[in-house]
Amino acid sequence: MDVKATLDLKMENAPQSATPSQPPAKPHRPWFRHLTTQLLTCALILGLAYATFQLVTHYVLQAVEVVGVSMAPTLHDSERYVMNRLVYRFREPRPTDIVVLRDPSDNGYAIKRIVAKQGDLVYVKDGHLFVNGKLLDEPYLPERTPTYAAPKFREQMWVCGVNQYFVLGDNRNNSADSRVYGTVPRQNILGLVNP
Repeated sequence: MDVKATLDLKMENAPQSATPSQPPAKPHRPWFRHLTTQLLTCALILGLAYATFQLVTHYVLQAVEVVGVSMAPTLHDSERYVMNRLVYRFREPRPTDIVVLRDPSDNGYAIKRIVAKQGDLVYVKDGHLFVNGKLLDEPYLPERTPTYAAPKFREQMWVCGVNQYFVLGDNRNNSADSRVYGTVPRQNILGLVNP
């Protein structure tokens, strides 16, 4: 009888809970599930970073390197610049803009300066450059820099058609430009470079 009384006492002293008992705690996830989650997160971040890089370099900004001396003294060989691809989605290229273009003569890339836009008449004679009948003021060139016609000509004349531009290198005596291959279509102009 003594044993039964002791058991009754223990039952009476146990606290009575108003809520049903809690389910047992979940065991921790196995280590490989945690590793898989981490790897998938890293892969997602890397994928987003790569997609952002591609978007920026194809549609916004791109690094370019000057190869050659056709834009000296403004741009020098092996210098690096940022090409703004986005600017020409909001405005048209303008005279004096330095642009990266697809060179019509060899389908490579070139950096040149726009000197005339659609509807302009360009005339080169005796070392002078005329646009629409007026001697072009070019403060970006050293004083008295001559602009001669292509080697086989004494003088040349071009009319920039619709969406066409006339481009020249700032190093006029050492530049293959519109004097050689004519006007450049708008779709060949890839972006703007600011020195």
